[in-house]
Amino acid sequence: MIGRIEGLLVEVTDNVALIAVGGVAYELEITQTALARLPAREQPVVFYTHFVVREDAQQLYGFASRGERDLFRALIRISGVGPKLALSLISSVTLADLAAAVQTRDVARLTRVPGIGRKTAERLLVELSGKLDGVPVAGAVAVPAGRAAVLAEAERALVALGYRPAEAARTVETYRDAALSTEDIVRAALRQLARTTEPAP
Repeated sequence: MIGRIEGLLVEVTDNVALIAVGGVAYELEITQTALARLPAREQPVVFYTHFVVREDAQQLYGFASRGERDLFRALIRISGVGPKLALSLISSVTLADLAAAVQTRDVARLTRVPGIGRKTAERLLVELSGKLDGVPVAGAVAVPAGRAAVLAEAERALVALGYRPAEAARTVETYRDAALSTEDIVRAALRQLARTTEPAP
């Protein structure tokens, strides 16, 4: 795994940077944040990286910070989100905006990103719940890290039982301020959902 590259900037084409390291030039697809921070050519640069190997290609992705790379890795673990879409999301939405969208269950904010439809946005909100608690968010009511983890676990349990991600998120949100364990939230949510809907086939 290539986790970090430090070298000289050779050239940039669109969002692809060519970095010379010890006589070898590495081609990296980089985020908009990394692109905005690039120095002049032949100047030193540092990127955190993630290397993707497929049958038909090998691609190196570059990030301005470890946090960006960690978010990228979390995104590509989500079903339906590949490296290109993850890079597009990170380049289109700031980390603070993404954290705010997750906290407030703002599907519309994510669907504005090219390539992200409503179903993918709903899945992202569920999967990322509790994973961005350390990110400062203006205008959103923060959930303590431990509490967010309980809510996220309850959401995942409901999705595993067949409920749609948005449905699970909305239901669990009603227990946001209740001092309940994950199991108690799931039981209460199941009773609530049983009165209004049925699990998705």
